[in-house]
This record gives sequence, structure tokens and C-alpha cells, in this order.
Amino acid sequence: MPSSSIPSSPTKTTAGMTVQAAVMPAAGAPIELRALLRPALEPGAILLETIYSEVCGTDVHLHHGHLAGVPYPIIPGHVSVGRVAETGGVVNDLDGAALQGGDVITFLDVHETCGKCWYCTVAKASTRCPSRRVYGITYSADEGLLGGWAEAIYLKPGVKTLRLPANLPPERFIAAGCGLPTSVHAIERAEIQLGDSVVIQGSGPVGLNAVILAQLQGAGQVIVVGAPAQRLEVARAFGADETVDITEHAPGGRIRRVKELTGGRGADVTIEATGVPAAVREGMQMTRDAGRYVIVGQYTDVGEVALNPHWDINRKHLEIRGCWGSDFSHFYRGVRVVARYGDRFGWERMISGEYRLADAGQALADVESLKVVKALIRPR
Repeated sequence: MPSSSIPSSPTKTTAGMTVQAAVMPAAGAPIELRALLRPALEPGAILLETIYSEVCGTDVHLHHGHLAGVPYPIIPGHVSVGRVAETGGVVNDLDGAALQGGDVITFLDVHETCGKCWYCTVAKASTRCPSRRVYGITYSADEGLLGGWAEAIYLKPGVKTLRLPANLPPERFIAAGCGLPTSVHAIERAEIQLGDSVVIQGSGPVGLNAVILAQLQGAGQVIVVGAPAQRLEVARAFGADETVDITEHAPGGRIRRVKELTGGRGADVTIEATGVPAAVREGMQMTRDAGRYVIVGQYTDVGEVALNPHWDINRKHLEIRGCWGSDFSHFYRGVRVVARYGDRFGWERMISGEYRLADAGQALADVESLKVVKALIRPR
């Protein structure tokens, strides 16, 4: 099928011209601004003009080399929203409707999941598919515009796309960002029951999304353990009943405070969304006997933690569940939730900084130092 060029913004280029991208050349190396060739589209592909791409905590870990198998140099940015600029022939969205120039869409960053391996077909755990690749993480910049920190993103044939509903502004969607489908998966794994006491460790975007979703799932009490004060304020605005500032309480004090708030027993369900290994044992001890502990924040390898299997697991009759990544069902459900409850919760309150491509390194530093709740790259 021929490529169909669709006029959109005045900055649109043509094949052979260049597109600006912020590139992470190697772990620990400064972010660089590079000009990459604008590609000719193969059938079924989409060229997306980037409206927003987020700066995720995972990007900080990528910069420190905490995830194995990353093919540096990369264009970071695994969750993005943009405007259709060009398609390789007719390309349909999930509902079978042809995408048109100017459509505002997002896409699942996970791509090339095979659907045929043992994990896809028997375990029904596509997030563990060995063929799975991820925009902004496991695609090299040498392969093209395959990350969101760029003026345009090349969506390969088969990338799963969603139009944003008319009542969902791009800034509200991207404020929820990567933390949204990740939290949808964590809440699914947590199996929160009506009236449950839920502790969320971590007040970053994953934890803050979990505050909202735990309430929608029917939690009777939501407690957030985290820092800094700016993030805990957002947690309370999102409906957290109590917050425990880790800068004001030592680990033992945090555990005692959670037990005080939960009738002396601990939480029915605890969700770890910190990315800090030391938080894991602490979270286990915050959870009641015969409770459930979901670990979602340890996406990269930042170290080990000691625990006592007798006291922390066996005697407590504790159920522990890992939660890795997300699939399209989590992504789809998350978009529907933000569209339905956006006015009630105002996800965009998480946004505390927008950065140009040239300032992507500063955005990364601000996320790492917790100066911002959510940082966005706005290339145009």
C-alpha cells in the first residue's frame, strides 16, 4: 500500500529530512540532542508528532545502567501521546476505525510480543514473552525514532494504538502516564476487597495512581508511606486517608504508625511502589498476618535486601506477588478510567514541569532529585 501523507503542523518534515531527538548515549552519559533522519513509512506504520512524552523513574534507572540488555544509545520515553502526521496506507486503531491525520492517539509501548510462546499461550503472562520489546527502553536509537523524547515517533506496523476520547485532554492522559497501566496491573494483582485497608509504599506516579485506583476498587482506607511533602500533598488531594512521611519516621516508626492506623494488625493489602529494595521487608512487616503484599516498584536491579523467611513470610502466612510491566488490557482500562473519572481526580495535578528536548537532561535530574512529581518532555 502506498504511504499517505497527511498535513498537520507547520513543522512537519518529509522523508530524508531530520527530526530532533534527545538521546541517552550510554549509562551515565549526558543526554545529547541529535538529528535523526525522518523515515519513509512501511505499510502499516504511523509517524506520530509528539505532543508529550513523560520522564519516568525508570528513565533514571536506565541512566544509571540498572536494567540489563538496554541497547544504548536509546531515545527514552516509553509512554507518549501525539498527533498522527502520516500513515503507511490505511492503519486502523483497536476498534477497527482508520486513523486520520490530526487524530490524537497514544500507543502501548510494549511491542513484538509473539502470542505464540509458552508464556503467551499457556501462562497467559505476555509481559514475560521473550520476544517482547519496549519503546524507549529496548529499542536502540540506531534503529530509528523508537522513543518519545523526540519531535516524532515511528510506530512500527502492529503497534497497538488508541485514540484519546474527546473528553480526555493529552495533558491529563500523560499526567497519569506510565504509572497508570502499571498501577492497574498492580491493583489487579492485589485483589483488593471492599473495605480493605490498603497501604501504598511510594508517592511517585505509580503510587499516586494506585491511591486513586485503590479507592475505585473499593478500599475502605488508603495510607501512603512516602516523601517528599509535595508528593504526599498530592496523595491527600487524590483521596489518601493518611500519609506517613518517611523523612519524619524511621522504619520502625513507620511500621508502628501503620499498625496504629489499622487496628494494630497492619494493612490487608500493601503495594510496594518505591523502587527501593529496603522498602520490601518494611512493607512485609506493615502487612497483617494472612495479608497480601504486591511488589511492583522493583522494575530494575538496584540491590538486595535481607529478610527472615520465618518471621516475615511463613509465620505471617503472608502472600507475596510480583508484578512486572503491563499489557494492552491494563493500558486500555487505564485510559477508560482517566476519561471517566478525570474531573473527579484531576490527574494533571501531578504535572510539575514541562521541558524542551534540549532540557531533557535537566528533566531527568529533577525527577531523580524528587524536585518534581511528574516531568514532561514537550518537543514542540
